[in-house]
Amino acid sequence: MAALTDLSFMYRWFKNCNLVSNLSEKYVFITGCDSGFGNLLAKQLVDRGMQVLAACFTEEGAQKLQQDTSCRLQTTLLDVTKSESIKAAAQWVRDQVGEQGLWALVNNAGVGLPSGPNEWLTKEDFVKVINVNLVGLIEVTLHMLPMVRRARGRVVNMSSSGGRVAVIGGGYCVSKFGVEAFSDSIRRELYYFGVKVSIIEPGNYRTAILGKEGMESRLRKLWERLPQETRDSYGEEYFHIYTDKLKNMMQLAEPRVRDVINSMEHAVVSRSPRIRYNPGLDAKLLYLPLAKLPTPVTDFILSRYLPRPADSV
Repeated sequence: MAALTDLSFMYRWFKNCNLVSNLSEKYVFITGCDSGFGNLLAKQLVDRGMQVLAACFTEEGAQKLQQDTSCRLQTTLLDVTKSESIKAAAQWVRDQVGEQGLWALVNNAGVGLPSGPNEWLTKEDFVKVINVNLVGLIEVTLHMLPMVRRARGRVVNMSSSGGRVAVIGGGYCVSKFGVEAFSDSIRRELYYFGVKVSIIEPGNYRTAILGKEGMESRLRKLWERLPQETRDSYGEEYFHIYTDKLKNMMQLAEPRVRDVINSMEHAVVSRSPRIRYNPGLDAKLLYLPLAKLPTPVTDFILSRYLPRPADSV
């Protein structure tokens, strides 16, 4: 058993250390670089010596990132919900990389809100999240794929543990399940082109994806716009308990995001990137086991986390 453990460790060590050559000549395009994972990954890959093309949503974010890094990083503005913005960014990338193509596309841009009980949300609430996390990711990928194929590079898609087990209502988990399916399908289609596709599935980390407004005030807005009949059905106590549980979950979020950034970096620079990365103890010990359990068992466990509505059976 000890020998098997040693062999497993040596194999994992070899795969982690087996990096692609000529990293300083390779281009990486990263979306969502204003803050969070994308921002830190851009800086880390610049330190690696790579040519980083960073897409930011705001001019302010782009300027600050440029100031914080070196000439190996260039920025552009990108709104992944707008086709014209994506086309312009793709042409900009094409002009930068030339005939050598794009080594890595990192689809990191994402939003988490609005989220909450599904019945409290509108179609527009779902669309707002899905357009960024899924539809935007797909459109960016489709525009960049010819360049990635030319380089025989890789695509790295930011998903979530919420793409393996739906732990909250709204468009977030819906979009991340879609990211998983899209990533699986293009990975198989691109295999014979020599293109690799990796999925990052972090656990609960503290980032700017949840915005600056307080959790309670956001849920209060959703609650107060509901019809009185719906509010009576759930009950005021349901609202308070649900809000408290969600606030507690956010407070328990891991503030140290280095494991996520290292996973993203490995997917970009390794000769043998993994298909799925699961940074975070909660991802490994909670969300993945929940995703693999029989569905009735998972339902039973997660339903115990939710409060009981006033009009319950």
